[in-house]
Amino acid sequence: QVQLVESGGGLVQAGGSLRLSCTASRSILRANAMAWYRQAPGKARELVASIISGGGTRYADSVKGRFTISRDTAQQTVYLQMNRLKPEDTGVYTCNVDLRIWGNYWGQGIQVTVSS
Repeated sequence: QVQLVESGGGLVQAGGSLRLSCTASRSILRANAMAWYRQAPGKARELVASIISGGGTRYADSVKGRFTISRDTAQQTVYLQMNRLKPEDTGVYTCNVDLRIWGNYWGQGIQVTVSS
């Protein structure tokens, strides 16, 4: 089993920044991919950003140029730097780690609220 603990969420004004962290209880060196998802009230969960084992990244069109996903394997942590936040970025952000045959794991989610 792998536990994922998210931190860094909260309330911020539009135009501000937050950095989310997701720390795993075990090594993520063998992760096929790590990702951040979000779910806004009344909406389906959507993929915000992902980073694969080779370091390639993908972003939802709505966050391109504003959000950056990165990882620190030594710290067993994946980050989501969120800049120029908008009210529509509000939601519960959840990290996901795909450890191939060793399983797929989700964090508990963390609230991000952007006020206008």
